[in-house]
Amino acid sequence: MEQTKLSPDRTLPVSIVVSSIILAVTLIYVAGTKTFSPVVAENAAGEKGIATVAVNLEDEVLPKSGVTLPVQWGDFGRKLVESGVIDQKKFLALYEGRGGLSPEDEKLLLGTGNGNLRMTPENAGVILNLLWAFGLGQKSDVLDKGPMKDPRYNGAGPPAGGFASTGGWTIARGDAMEYYSKYQFVELSADEAALVERVAKNIYRPCCGNSTYFPDCNHGMAMLGLLELMASQGISEGDMYAAALQVNSYWFPDTYLTIASYFQAKGITWSAVDPKEALGADYSSGAGYQKIQSEVAAPPKRSGAGCGV
Repeated sequence: MEQTKLSPDRTLPVSIVVSSIILAVTLIYVAGTKTFSPVVAENAAGEKGIATVAVNLEDEVLPKSGVTLPVQWGDFGRKLVESGVIDQKKFLALYEGRGGLSPEDEKLLLGTGNGNLRMTPENAGVILNLLWAFGLGQKSDVLDKGPMKDPRYNGAGPPAGGFASTGGWTIARGDAMEYYSKYQFVELSADEAALVERVAKNIYRPCCGNSTYFPDCNHGMAMLGLLELMASQGISEGDMYAAALQVNSYWFPDTYLTIASYFQAKGITWSAVDPKEALGADYSSGAGYQKIQSEVAAPPKRSGAGCGV
């Protein structure tokens, strides 16, 4: 077969494309939402050009291998059990109906010496419940002085007792309100408590219109617990927002794949998105997300963590 020869004026563009592909290793063809990211590539002669590489958006937003959160879990699961915020038998029975806890998850509940929490698509629900219990039981100005105690939101019910995050916590030893803002699992300085309150007011969740400062559902209470853990362990404010976005993404996968698609359409990669902005009311509240959702094609449905145990 006669070999096709390239004219001199076409050799450079082709060499740039070939070099781009070599530098990028390969085009990534996988199922799911994709974004095409521009990369600068250099050929053998040193000339630079632009190529695009297909990147799976789901791998960016929801890595299957999980993410390591900047908090040491230690023996907090055991403390939650010993204090009664978690009834061990109820917790284990709950997960028996879901196939049982993995050895790693059981260690989070009952073990000691746990290192940094690692969240994956598989254990996002377990970590949600553990952090929910922590947020409920941890002594907190947010719980004692914030909207949870405001009579405008409680009707004729007991103060703070009628919310999904309190009345919905059915796996305590006894009534959940016995443990509301009761224990100092971690001691927060005045500055750390102020940091938690400041960040909490800027983190929303798409299941409702409230921020973490008003943790009336499980996601809000769990996020409050996570913020308190991070503040007590010296995590910076910027890193707190970054971790919160990772966690919210696993709890609400459809939401954050859609938000990532929205930014992608504007030429902004997910890694370049400001976590504080993405967690704000314009994107992560129920109303904010509905507006974003109306402007982009929704990704394939994925199950997230619901508002009950």
